Amino acid sequence: MSQESADNSDESAGEEPGPLTPAMRQYRQFKTQYPDYILFFRMGDFYEMCWEDARTAARVLGVALTSRSRGGLDAPDAIAMAGVPFHAVDGYLRRMIAAGFRVAVCEQTEDPASAKGLIKREVVRLITPGTLTDEPLLEGRSDNYLAAVALNLTRTQGYRAGLVWVELSTGGCWAMNGSTEQVLDTLVRLRPAEVLVPEQPSGQEHDIAQEIRKRGLAAITPRAAWQFASHFALEQVQAQWGATTAGGYGFEEDDPAVLALGATLSYLRETQKSGLDHLRPPRRHVSEAHMGIDPASWRSLEIERTVRSGGVEGSLLWAIDHTRSGMGARLLRQWLRFPLLDLKLIAQRQETVAALLDRLNVLQAMAGQLREVCDIERILGRVAVGRAAPRDLAALGKCLREALPSLLGMAAELEDHCQLLAGLGAMREFCAQQGAYLTGAVQSDPPGHLRDGGVIADGFDPQLDELRRHGNSAQQWLVDFQKRMAQQSGIASLKVAYNKVFGYYLEVTGAHRDKVPMEWTRRQTVKNAERYVTAELKEFENTTLGARDRAIALEQILFEKVRQELLPNMARFQQLAESVAQLDVLAGLAELARQRRYCRPEFSERRVLEIEEGRHPVLEKQLGAEFVANDVKFAAEDTLQLITGPNMAGKSTYIRQVALIVLLGQIGSFVPARQATLGVVDRLFTRIGASDELHSGQSTFMVEMTETANILNNATERSLVILDEIGRGTSTLDGLSLAWALAEHIAVTIGCRTLFATHYHELTELARRFKGVSNLNVAVREWEDQVIFLHRIVPGGTDRSYGIHVARLAGLPGQVLQRARQLLSELSVHHVQWNKAARSVRSSERHQLQLFEDPAQGLARALGELSLDTLTPLQAFEFIKEWKKKVGNAAG
Repeated sequence: MSQESADNSDESAGEEPGPLTPAMRQYRQFKTQYPDYILFFRMGDFYEMCWEDARTAARVLGVALTSRSRGGLDAPDAIAMAGVPFHAVDGYLRRMIAAGFRVAVCEQTEDPASAKGLIKREVVRLITPGTLTDEPLLEGRSDNYLAAVALNLTRTQGYRAGLVWVELSTGGCWAMNGSTEQVLDTLVRLRPAEVLVPEQPSGQEHDIAQEIRKRGLAAITPRAAWQFASHFALEQVQAQWGATTAGGYGFEEDDPAVLALGATLSYLRETQKSGLDHLRPPRRHVSEAHMGIDPASWRSLEIERTVRSGGVEGSLLWAIDHTRSGMGARLLRQWLRFPLLDLKLIAQRQETVAALLDRLNVLQAMAGQLREVCDIERILGRVAVGRAAPRDLAALGKCLREALPSLLGMAAELEDHCQLLAGLGAMREFCAQQGAYLTGAVQSDPPGHLRDGGVIADGFDPQLDELRRHGNSAQQWLVDFQKRMAQQSGIASLKVAYNKVFGYYLEVTGAHRDKVPMEWTRRQTVKNAERYVTAELKEFENTTLGARDRAIALEQILFEKVRQELLPNMARFQQLAESVAQLDVLAGLAELARQRRYCRPEFSERRVLEIEEGRHPVLEKQLGAEFVANDVKFAAEDTLQLITGPNMAGKSTYIRQVALIVLLGQIGSFVPARQATLGVVDRLFTRIGASDELHSGQSTFMVEMTETANILNNATERSLVILDEIGRGTSTLDGLSLAWALAEHIAVTIGCRTLFATHYHELTELARRFKGVSNLNVAVREWEDQVIFLHRIVPGGTDRSYGIHVARLAGLPGQVLQRARQLLSELSVHHVQWNKAARSVRSSERHQLQLFEDPAQGLARALGELSLDTLTPLQAFEFIKEWKKKVGNAAG
């Protein structure tokens, strides 16, 4: 027993604690080094936490809080303690990280049995939300990003923001620069588990941290400003990849993305305390190459998670995900986050989906093989940082040898038709070689940990095989020894047994105690039995247990050798994993198209949007055949379509489904429609729903106006804008005026494709005044005071909202509904009077069209613009007829 163990056993026996024991002083030393981390301090079979860390662990993990003080936790000198068993630590770590804490893992670095005095320990790893690699700590189908943000005044681009995001468990690394808003928008889509930000020279965190928190990302880690310096970043890049400049990655040296990259690499080395051989050089992410989606639109379209529950079920991702592997599922999320603008890349994805649909037997066979593919990316990540378990390598070997050769063979059949699959067939030889090596090195079903032995396959190492043969023969020796001792002593019931305290022993029941030979040495008395050892048995034990220990030690060396053999091939393994993930996504999209009757959309350079019998991908999955399909048609010159109609009739569903169809098309997927022609959308904007942001002091209307301002300031003629009930957060007059001005600005100034669902029926007048504006409404059928929503979008406007009918469906009391009908009649009179008064409004600028105009003024202007020299009698008749109708309507 080490002196440390003796010290701690004395305390646990209840003696009055005096000065801190050596182990507690060691604990305090490590805690001083890592004050912002919960310290998991290995002591034997437990990880112990002390003082305030223990209280935190007891609260978060639900473990018992104890003290070694005689007076308990209330004693002045009490040391609060809490512990978790080492063999179950992964579950506790996951809960601690999920609760927002960081953990420092302190391990024993020498054998306690041979230690003299204090056992040597070392913090071997810092676990933070963004640096997880162990399988039990991760969600297999979701990314776990560590991000870093930097800002800098560059020589050539002016003031820019930079963003780097890394998936440590897979080795992926991406970098971008842009405006601060572009970086924040990207962060919202990525939802990183942790974000590094620079500190101010004063030590306070940068203002950007508050902007990040406003967008719902709370795990922010401030880092010293010097870690975001240009020279430091280049040192980190050179140490990691050997590059002396960032130019090879597409960045200038003063680019804020490079500064963020340096801070990220430094943080990873600090926390992992191991090599990062699997971390790939940064891929430059160009915002302008992908569809822009602002945070409000991303949230309201429920692309990755729902607004109501915050979960995946009910989202677009949930509706379309047919991937079979964790790698494919994570890649599909990336595609949804960053839809393409490049028509060539979109077409390449479409071609692969189409080729798979043309060969359904291949598609179905691929699905079966993809289910057998392990998470190659994350296994490689654990191999690189030295945390791969025996079962990781066994799974990788089986996958390389069995599942992948067949899968890659199927992909090779399609290479001539699909550019994205080119080269997959050539990877079969690599898979066969590596699979043969791994299956020959590691047992097919090894234990979970190296400490148990039995990991390395038979035949891999002659020395290990010899040690194992000795262990196997030892079992037969024990059988023979027990038989021989029973015969010599005359004790037929004699047994040979083993435990960790006394080793091997002979057990004799009390009834035969007198028959025990004198040369046997008694070691222990238990109930109704005595335990003995002999010199021969002790010699066997020393030899056998020594061989077992040597075998386990040798297996650990051999396992590390196998790990090292994989590292030089890391890049090829990652290329393989990336290709398999892409194949999984494309096969999943093909299966989606087959099951749901999706069509291949045609893309056009023109600014068009034509969808025939389009469906909402999420609601169609939920409702099946009950969902009503609808058309949408924007010709190249069309800008604004106004949709009126009652609540619950399907206006919001209609405009959302158009946005989702466009997004699906631009990730290369087939879309839920009978036929579709899409002009590429550069940015997707939505203003849907109502929500307060009380934490920032913004009302529902303020949020609505802020999001609307973002649309008007950033939309281009290539954008798609989805608007739902703009202006309803304020008074009717203000709301109508704002909605009219907004619609007019989009139609005249921006010229983007816009779907505007509204209850302001007055806006239907815009279709008569502006080219490219049209009216749509939701068809209803009235029968015996009942309203039936047909959920069909048809041309034309409407002047009824059927609000009282909807209220009846919601269950409002009858007397309330009756009173509402009375008030509706009265208020309608006031509304007509208000309409007449509003028509007298004049504009100081003659060229601007009025919302409501006095017919006399309009007639005078029209007469002034009339050319009598070219006017035919028929045209004159039509002119008089039209104005007679207008004047009559105004008088009514």
